[in-house]
Amino acid sequence: MKGPLFYSKILLFGEYGIIKDSKGLSIPYNFFNGALKVDEQPDERAQRSNQNLRSFMEYLKTIDENLVRFDFERLGKDIDAGMYFDSSIPQGYGVGSSGALVAAIYDHYAQEKITVLENLTREKLLTLKRIFSNMESFFHGKSSGLDPLNSYLSIPILINSKDDIEATGIPSQKSNGKGAVFLIDSGVVGETAPMVSIFMENMKQEGFRNMLKDQFIKHTDACVEDFLKGDIKSLFSNTKQLSKVVLSHFKPMIPKPFHDLWKKGLETNDYYLKLCGSGGGGYILGFAEDFEKAKTALKDYRLEVVYNF
Repeated sequence: MKGPLFYSKILLFGEYGIIKDSKGLSIPYNFFNGALKVDEQPDERAQRSNQNLRSFMEYLKTIDENLVRFDFERLGKDIDAGMYFDSSIPQGYGVGSSGALVAAIYDHYAQEKITVLENLTREKLLTLKRIFSNMESFFHGKSSGLDPLNSYLSIPILINSKDDIEATGIPSQKSNGKGAVFLIDSGVVGETAPMVSIFMENMKQEGFRNMLKDQFIKHTDACVEDFLKGDIKSLFSNTKQLSKVVLSHFKPMIPKPFHDLWKKGLETNDYYLKLCGSGGGGYILGFAEDFEKAKTALKDYRLEVVYNF
């Protein structure tokens, strides 16, 4: 048995802001993927994943049946047969490893599921997001449901606010474009829950809340609009502002070795860095108007191009 592939995702803009109703833009990233599988001779990793799936199944039984129902008999049988999630998506890297697993389980075992092929109204998208938010909470304690939604639909998703999301198109990539969005491997695994709790703690301070509204969300919304319009000049100007705000107010979410690198990008304009997901480790997102320049400046790091301008 081998199920269909579910891809990783990248939240280009909106990390933390979407908790407080900023815009966001999430795109599938096909470099990594995962699928449900059964092997004759499962290795240790497959056995561990199989155990996790068993715990996940028990958790799914606690979700309100009015929201979503699963075929637990079939799921239980498949888990007994050794089913596991075979994934190349790195965990704790902000590219949606648990999201792809949630999407695969929903796709395979949900009854009366909403499919990708039907007319995806806003209501259907919000229902899916609510289902996925409940399912993914098993992994993070609190989930927006966007990662699994992106993985399940495999199309870019525009978040206008918490209750207003839509499937969207993004400008097509220029294969010979000089500019790029890229990932830098920080070399450390990030944990989502502690980062979110630092953020929630900061939200208790009025100054932080004002900064979030007047600066962070303002620039995030502008970046999303610029990206969708294909206004590259304005996009880089807003990304620079966003990068500055993150360096000043989200320091704990940036791995220490990257503080100077972050600052250097802002000083030289060779590249701008931002968080990929909740931060604390994993990948860091980079934006460069001239990718060759950025590559030279970041020659000690492994860069993966996500999108070409």
